[in-house]
Amino acid sequence: MSKSRGSRRLARELALRALYQWLLTGDDLARLLVQSEEAEEYRDANPAHLKALIEGVLEHAATLDAALAPHLDRPTAQLSPIEHAILLLGAYELLHSPDVPYRVVLNEAVELAKRYGGTDGHKYVNGVLDKLARTARAMELQAEGR
Repeated sequence: MSKSRGSRRLARELALRALYQWLLTGDDLARLLVQSEEAEEYRDANPAHLKALIEGVLEHAATLDAALAPHLDRPTAQLSPIEHAILLLGAYELLHSPDVPYRVVLNEAVELAKRYGGTDGHKYVNGVLDKLARTARAMELQAEGR
């Protein structure tokens, strides 16, 4: 695994922790960034990617939830905070990071859900983000023949 790829993965993990905290406490961006920077793993993460993810999700949270809603089987308020945070992160990357292939977005979200989510949470996350990718990344999927 290349340094850049590993650091982006770690940035996603730190962003997930920050978004989870935000969903539970409503902490502001500045506090979330400071706490992320204080994490032991921060030095190995990609700081620009981490900041972009947290800022982007907070800025676009309402539209991300709206994009996810048609693919959910319940309101976002009824999702576990960790799965909600993972879905927000994945939706942000699908909609706002065209440089990240949709398969990478899905794989990273599934890995986070396996590590932090409930028993079958990764299956739910994968299903929801796969459906969102069909509209958000239709041209990319079409190019793949999906």
